[in-house]
Amino acid sequence: MKIALIGYGEVGRILAEDLRPQGHVVTAFDLKLAGASAGALQAHAQGIGAVLAASHAEAVQGAELVISAVTASQAVPVAVACAPHMPRGAFFLDFNSASPGAKIEAAGLVNAAGGRYVEGAVMTSMPPYRIKVPLLLGGPDAQALMPIVNALGFASRVASEKLGVASATKMCRSVMIKGLEAMVIESFTTARHYGVEDAVIASLVETFPSIDWEKQGAYFFQRVIEHGRRRSEEVREVAQTVREAGLQPWSASGTAERQAWVADLGDAGIFGARGEPGFARSADWRVEADRLLANAKTRNNT
Repeated sequence: MKIALIGYGEVGRILAEDLRPQGHVVTAFDLKLAGASAGALQAHAQGIGAVLAASHAEAVQGAELVISAVTASQAVPVAVACAPHMPRGAFFLDFNSASPGAKIEAAGLVNAAGGRYVEGAVMTSMPPYRIKVPLLLGGPDAQALMPIVNALGFASRVASEKLGVASATKMCRSVMIKGLEAMVIESFTTARHYGVEDAVIASLVETFPSIDWEKQGAYFFQRVIEHGRRRSEEVREVAQTVREAGLQPWSASGTAERQAWVADLGDAGIFGARGEPGFARSADWRVEADRLLANAKTRNNT
């Protein structure tokens, strides 16, 4: 198949790595190709035999399947940019963590141009599973796409023929998962300040004995430091999903702010140089918590 990947971040690169050995033609486009990380992206693509396009239009030209895997805020703009240039009848698989309303808007754009829009909801962190990550599909064309993508190696199933159901499932899950990440960072860092982290973790172990809180804490810190910007955008879409249900998204909004705060500090370099091998790789969450506390103390003294 000829497959276009829109977005060549962590998800896009994993998909390219898993699709290219099967002999599929993979073309990708990413807005970062105009930035400082362009060289690294080009080297990666060249190493696996993927082709980096100069624009959305070039990437989707002749593609049988377009996979959009960008930040949540770009879900609809990508549909706008790609839809007029896709071959009629081509599938557009929207991997993005966007609200049901955004997915329905993107579907309208793709379908009006002759494409076949299918929403996709990635239901857990992708790196451990890679292309076999649990994936919910939704929309009128989901049933037609499922055997095609599963033959490529995906582990997908149809959630509903109604658009928005798959993304609502993902968004409601993220209220909990992304919220738990933010709560762990806030709780553990504050506990570290007061010297009560061991007591707090012991209490959590007693209440939730199936969770290794030391290991889980390190993992949460690592993922938020590394991907907090993308996560904060996703959780803003989560907040919009809550609003679309008629509720005030107090929890989701706070989570988005905490994730963005960590991302800002990562960009400022308090965890080291972003992109370097040791960045966000500490096996001990206390190392990162101490950096957060040192930064807070410095800011309070200036």
